[in-house]
Amino acid sequence: METQKPTSKVPAAIVIAGLIIAGAILWQKKPVAGNIPPAQQQAAATGEINIRAISSDDHILGNPNAPIKIVEYSDPSCPFCKMFNPVMEQVMDQYGASGKVAWIYRHFPLDKPDQNGNVLHKNAGHEAQAMECAAVVGDNDRFWAFEKRLYEVTPSVTPQTPNGLDQSQLPEIAKYVGLNVDDFNSCLSSEKTKSAVEADYTDGLNAGISGTPYSILITPSGTKIPLVGMKDFATLKSGIDALLSDKNQ
Repeated sequence: METQKPTSKVPAAIVIAGLIIAGAILWQKKPVAGNIPPAQQQAAATGEINIRAISSDDHILGNPNAPIKIVEYSDPSCPFCKMFNPVMEQVMDQYGASGKVAWIYRHFPLDKPDQNGNVLHKNAGHEAQAMECAAVVGDNDRFWAFEKRLYEVTPSVTPQTPNGLDQSQLPEIAKYVGLNVDDFNSCLSSEKTKSAVEADYTDGLNAGISGTPYSILITPSGTKIPLVGMKDFATLKSGIDALLSDKNQ
């Protein structure tokens, strides 16, 4: 009986499948705001996940033309986003300088009331607007500097710290990263960046996202793979290395 010969896509596919499974196992052990919706699992097989095309309007760290792109939907008040942020920084330290991976940050603040009127992270939208103001008053570099510092200093929203970050600290972060504080405060109070945050949030809803962090890894061939929850560096590295070594990707 004649059988089809395996192609070089198989090793990468196996590694990425393992990456997703590993994430699912990890998150069985931790509280989670959402899982991969069934429709998104099906879409992952064909690369038809519905997200907005990456453009110059996005906040991109690294080479915009990198063969691998990771689009992260994140909430600055989310404890698991706080844990995942240094992992992504480590990814960029290893793969960003060589232009192999780009990190695209999109907002998904969990500050909307649920069916019972409860709000998980009441300040997340305001903090996301502050990040956008860092870009408006400064530039893309200032956005990323503000993002890094915000995740470093923000307490996770827990029963012990239900309000997360004291919002009066946002101007202090602006000052820390070298922004004009008066201009920053004016931007934030005007809510001029709210529409940008809401556009990202809507984009995430269209992709079927219900919790954070939620990332979509875009392979060199354009396939979109959903990565639910927090991943460790070793897991991401295994998937990235497999994709970079697969000439058919």
